[in-house]
Amino acid sequence: MSSEQSLSLEQKLKVQMFETRARNLSLEQTQEFLLELFRQMMVKENLVAKITEN
Repeated sequence: MSSEQSLSLEQKLKVQMFETRARNLSLEQTQEFLLELFRQMMVKENLVAKITEN
């Protein structure tokens, strides 16, 4: 099963919109975006861990 099959129609549309915007980024913008995304994923991971430890 592909990961997109588990998405709602609205989420699939958001993925398409994101893809369109991402294709227009420069290499530097893409690298900066990926670093920020990774940072936010780690923050989310910490929040989930904090919430579930109680």
